[in-house]
Amino acid sequence: MSKGILHKMNTQLGNTCVEYSLDLEEKKISLNSLIQKNITITHTGNIYCIECGAKTNKSFAQGYCYRCFTTSPHTEECVLHPELCQAHIGIARDLEYAQNHCLIPHYVYVAETSDIKIGVTRNTQIPTRWIDQGAIQACIIAQTPNRYTAGVIEVALKQFVADKTNWRKMLVKTKPEYDLRHEISIIQKYLHNYSEFLIESEIQHITYPGSISSAKIQSVKLDTKPTISGILQAIKGQYLLFENGEVINIRSHGGYEVTIIE
Repeated sequence: MSKGILHKMNTQLGNTCVEYSLDLEEKKISLNSLIQKNITITHTGNIYCIECGAKTNKSFAQGYCYRCFTTSPHTEECVLHPELCQAHIGIARDLEYAQNHCLIPHYVYVAETSDIKIGVTRNTQIPTRWIDQGAIQACIIAQTPNRYTAGVIEVALKQFVADKTNWRKMLVKTKPEYDLRHEISIIQKYLHNYSEFLIESEIQHITYPGSISSAKIQSVKLDTKPTISGILQAIKGQYLLFENGEVINIRSHGGYEVTIIE
């Protein structure tokens, strides 16, 4: 049995599929090796802020206490809305953090998750960002000098292309439905005002461990079901998928203290 505080799963591209691991205190659990094995995840009832470590009754923004949620640069408004970033004009909760995270090259990308979507991420977060979203193929279409400019481009595309993912469809999708290069050629036509930022890059194809046999899936939260147990069937995005159709989003449980029996 392992005990610790949940953070989002660590990911890296392996030879055949994404390799997942989970850090619980001093033990690192290789999750790929648990596919087709019975595991039990139990919430102890405790929640701790993933930034300051304080015990909290409620987790905000996937793992923060309320104080850190309202003050941390990790939860600033531009995390979800890059077009609202003001670091380029010298305004941020933490200017040193912004210098290293907002005022660096950012990418605008096209990915197939549930359907075709667009997104923004730092140049240091490829392919992690795509994996966390459950993309099965993705490609960079533009590079900008900062987060704000990438956000402006994303907003310009939102009227033509979705920027959200249907998590249920994403989880059960196993094969691409779209010719991504063709989709990109269409999307780029909407960016004639931003042609200076457009770049050509390779399409990244991503495969995930395990397979899903049931189209009927049910999201489970540890708040309402403190113990989740069953055969681990697959892992995709930040979700663990069990044979009985239950799925748990590990990232949304950031800060939850759990025990895991392998």
